Amino acid sequence: MAQTMKAAVMKGIGQIEIEELPIPIPGEEEVLVRIKSVGVCGSDVHYFVEGRIGDYVVKPPFILGHECAGEVVEIGKKVKNLKPGDRVTMEPGIPCGKCEFCRSGRYNLCPDVVFWATPPVDGTFCEYVTHPANFTYPIAEKVSFEEGALVEPLAVGVYATHRAHAEPGEIALVLGSGPIGLVTIEALSARGVTRIIAVDIFDFRLKKAKELGANFTINAKEGDVKAQVEELTQGRGVDVVFETAGSVSTSQLTVEVTKKGGRVVLIGLPSQTHFDFELLKVVDKELDVLGVFRYANVYPGCVDLLNAGKVDLQSLITHRFPLEKTQEALQFAHEHKEESIKVVVNL
Repeated sequence: MAQTMKAAVMKGIGQIEIEELPIPIPGEEEVLVRIKSVGVCGSDVHYFVEGRIGDYVVKPPFILGHECAGEVVEIGKKVKNLKPGDRVTMEPGIPCGKCEFCRSGRYNLCPDVVFWATPPVDGTFCEYVTHPANFTYPIAEKVSFEEGALVEPLAVGVYATHRAHAEPGEIALVLGSGPIGLVTIEALSARGVTRIIAVDIFDFRLKKAKELGANFTINAKEGDVKAQVEELTQGRGVDVVFETAGSVSTSQLTVEVTKKGGRVVLIGLPSQTHFDFELLKVVDKELDVLGVFRYANVYPGCVDLLNAGKVDLQSLITHRFPLEKTQEALQFAHEHKEESIKVVVNL
């Protein structure tokens, strides 16, 4: 096997170059994986375009990418659950396993988590990575590597619906029909929720939302969302709303459209950290407001859903690029939201 690999390295804001780097060596409890597909996440685009997300600042050289799948090519001597040739997807965050959050099962809140493509930890826009075997999961032969890469965003949607305790018989509203909004719709459907309203500003995304389980769709550019939700719910409001668009206006809308005693689930990251939010309505309606940070304890279940054909991730992919055009892939995802859902880099 060669000693070096190609990697798409961020050298500065908006600048990616292909470099030759050493192939990493797996530890005793790790596997070496040949990467086949990597999804472009919104966080990758933020880092590429702005060089930071909040307090996480890129210091080049840096490798983006954390939604990935590939093939095991080598295993550490203590690895028993995997073998060379296995087709796998990988959970990108490795917690410490010792802190109060890890011990209580909420390891997504671990302050010492090592998460791919979150500075200063390099990501997976490269040909090979090493990863702990116990955070590496086999995917079925019938599942494509592209689908395997998209288990990561699926995990966000599944975790959000778990956190909200969404149940059959409830009415759910999903604000935003991008990748996270769409996988949230699929996760709701998998939980037996049959009344789902999807909102977006692009008709082609709303069409996809309907294909994946939404009963009703609302184009926010063409009418008053609150009024249409009230009409669809006979003035009652929805049981639970998921904000996935990451905008100030949709975040503010959540408390308006939720019924008394309902739940507000905030997933998206608005560009503004401070804005008006009607706390009086939160109190008056006795709303539960839930934040969602990544996910915990859902990856195996997401892989099971994919392997069993219970979710459709392949149809989310609208555009594909080779590793050598990673810069173009990130730029395209940034500039063409009106015509793309999920951009994937294939190796």
